[in-house]
Amino acid sequence: MQTAISSTEAVRNFSELLNNIKYRGDRYTVIRGGKATATLGPAEPARPDTVMADLREIVRALPKLDSTDKGFEDDVRELAQTQPPMQKAATWE
Repeated sequence: MQTAISSTEAVRNFSELLNNIKYRGDRYTVIRGGKATATLGPAEPARPDTVMADLREIVRALPKLDSTDKGFEDDVRELAQTQPPMQKAATWE
């Protein structure tokens, strides 16, 4: 869907516009000074064929690990030990 919006509206709602572009494939024509100035649209075609309902099947298709597969666990532990420490998270007070 292509929608004309003012540059002021684009600035105020930029995050929402990006979500609409990413998840719905919307396109916007930005109007400034009464003239079309820019077009915002998806960098890649939208994929409406994949929805949350497909997540269960996607996860089901992933390779399975069993209790005898210790190599993966060892790799994860080794990587975790070699990572630099994370910065202390800001607290919400």
